[in-house]
Amino acid sequence: MCSSDLGSQMARLNVKPTRMELNTLKERLKTATRGHKLLKDKRDELMRRFIESVRENDRLRQKVEAALIGNMQEFVLAKCLENDLMVQEIFAVPTREVSLHIETENIMSVRVPKMHAHIDNPYGDDEGDVVYSYVASNSQMDNTIQEMEELLPDLLRLAEIEKTCQLMADEIEKTRRRVNGLEYATIPDLKETIYYIEMKLEEAERANLVRMMKVK
Repeated sequence: MCSSDLGSQMARLNVKPTRMELNTLKERLKTATRGHKLLKDKRDELMRRFIESVRENDRLRQKVEAALIGNMQEFVLAKCLENDLMVQEIFAVPTREVSLHIETENIMSVRVPKMHAHIDNPYGDDEGDVVYSYVASNSQMDNTIQEMEELLPDLLRLAEIEKTCQLMADEIEKTRRRVNGLEYATIPDLKETIYYIEMKLEEAERANLVRMMKVK
């Protein structure tokens, strides 16, 4: 393919071939090139942090799922030792009050959630850790409930990190599109237009020089 065919495929901007336009386009090219580098750096850093978050998410999910499966198995065994009415009584009254406060943290222009949970005994410290009757329960049930309470921080962190991964993935995709737009459209179009104007200005200068030589 000849060079003229390649040039005809470029999306040259619709501007007048003047020196003022040439200077303006060169400034735009500098800005676009600088912006392209900054966006690539942002994309690369987002990818690095995203991979770290995905690894933490996978590790934490495996830990939480294993704990939930184990607790469910223990609960089934403990439930077999109680009648249904007694189990309903055990879980009729909440043993804890959880206050959840959600803040946001800025990571490379991505606002991700930070969860802070405060766990209280709604019946005061005098009531002890368990509000239901020990007589009505059994040790396996007590252990299961205690282990589920201890799992709460990991559950909150898992929700936090999964949302973070989702938000970062969305931002990576948006940044990738902007990088590609600059790299494959804006910057090539500016370069092609600058080249076109420079050629036109050189032609005009040569034509003017020829006229001056003819006058002499």
